[in-house]
Amino acid sequence: MERLTIKEHLIMKQKIAIVGSGIGGIAAAIRLAAQGHDVTVFEQADKPGGKLNELKKDGFRFDTGPSLFTLPGLVEELFSMGKSQSQTNLKYHKLDNVCKYHYEDGIVLNAWADPHRFATEACEKVGEPTWRVHNYFNKVKEMYDLSAGLFIFRPFARWETFRSEAGKKVAKKFHKLDMLLSMHQRNKRSFKSKYLVKLFDRYGTYNGSNPYRAPATLNMIAHLEHSEGAYFPDKGMYDIITQLVNHARELGVDFNFNSRVEEVLFQKNKVRGVRVNGSSFFADRVVSDMDVTGFYKHLMPARKIPLRVRVMEKSSSAVIFYWGVNRTFPNLELHNIFFAENYKEEFRYLFRKKQLYHDPTVYIFISNKVTGRDAPAEMENWFVMINAPVNKGQYTAEVMAELRTNIIKKLSRMLNVDVKKHIVSESIGTPVTIEENTSSAGGAIYGSSSNSRFSAFMRHPNRVNRFGGLHFVGGSVHPGGGIPLCIASAGIISNDIQNENQKSKK
Repeated sequence: MERLTIKEHLIMKQKIAIVGSGIGGIAAAIRLAAQGHDVTVFEQADKPGGKLNELKKDGFRFDTGPSLFTLPGLVEELFSMGKSQSQTNLKYHKLDNVCKYHYEDGIVLNAWADPHRFATEACEKVGEPTWRVHNYFNKVKEMYDLSAGLFIFRPFARWETFRSEAGKKVAKKFHKLDMLLSMHQRNKRSFKSKYLVKLFDRYGTYNGSNPYRAPATLNMIAHLEHSEGAYFPDKGMYDIITQLVNHARELGVDFNFNSRVEEVLFQKNKVRGVRVNGSSFFADRVVSDMDVTGFYKHLMPARKIPLRVRVMEKSSSAVIFYWGVNRTFPNLELHNIFFAENYKEEFRYLFRKKQLYHDPTVYIFISNKVTGRDAPAEMENWFVMINAPVNKGQYTAEVMAELRTNIIKKLSRMLNVDVKKHIVSESIGTPVTIEENTSSAGGAIYGSSSNSRFSAFMRHPNRVNRFGGLHFVGGSVHPGGGIPLCIASAGIISNDIQNENQKSKK
């Protein structure tokens, strides 16, 4: 093997500061450390994870962020990086029942992981012909296979991306991306059952969008759950963070908690480091895992926030009740949905009126169904979430009390049990607390929404050419929110840095 000169070693190994330790920041740290860089992570909180975190109270443990684990191979790839020979302790398994859907008229649909079993269930319970279900799955799979290489794993909106094989492939079959219809319009044409339409419309909420406006291209999200499969870690979602941080440390990554980054340091338009807790930390590159709006507003106040960040409609946020309940519910699964009767009106309130709907769709996630250790014996930990508008000052004590009452009434009616009397522990998360804890503008979970066919083109890129050495990962930038996409963003910036360093050697 040809030996590198001292100069080449210096060019290849750089000092990199990462702002934030969400899943995107941790994935970036692992990739960059595996490339041989000196990586330091600064996190304002007292532990890693960002939105993918955990809460412990009164003997109950709750995962506080993403609750669904798809494309686990992306996480496995991170564990394979570097020279570390230790084996990960992350254990997970594929779910047989991805989610249990409850409708107001008493219909209950199980989203079985086996597509044939799910199609049979849909046929038997709501009269949907099985061939329609399989045709739909084939269509969304084709969309995913066609576009993933361009929209997810590459730095979108660059000429080299469009000129790539993936770009040429999409150009030849662009019509198959179904961008002219909304998710709801396509789903309504695909199914004769209103129950299936509502079920597949729900995937718009996976990136904080409105299925009545978001392009039908996003229906490909359903492919990940129904064809690729949904998984869950044996110890809960936060174990993903725990094991990845352990691996990152083995690769030499330095994590600093309770360390708020106050400013990005520049020399002209070239990054020179960050100011942390009043002290300067010099670095060759800075990687932001912050919400992009908060990053510009707080860390680069002297520089204008990009137009695309200012004008893009924010994604939805969430209100979450963390309830410890003093009994078990055998009729509930790990993931459960209780639909609003008027789904379209709920989204009108969410995105147009910016208010909470009186009959919201309620999601209940009970990790103890799998872990068996997140609640005391004969009890359950309920993560009860509704989609909510970003914070505009509307979350008063009166509004929250009314919401709590409406949710309890809804669940009590649909489960035929007085839920209120079984709640023995409670914590609450709102768009206000999400904004406070994660610097997400208005508490928007995914940064911007995808409520336009042009949203993918407008999303903030992973690199801004006018700022040398500055890179962006996480749910508020390309390709979007959720564990797989945040990990994909880390892959994009690590490739960018590697390519830039290789060019500088020539």
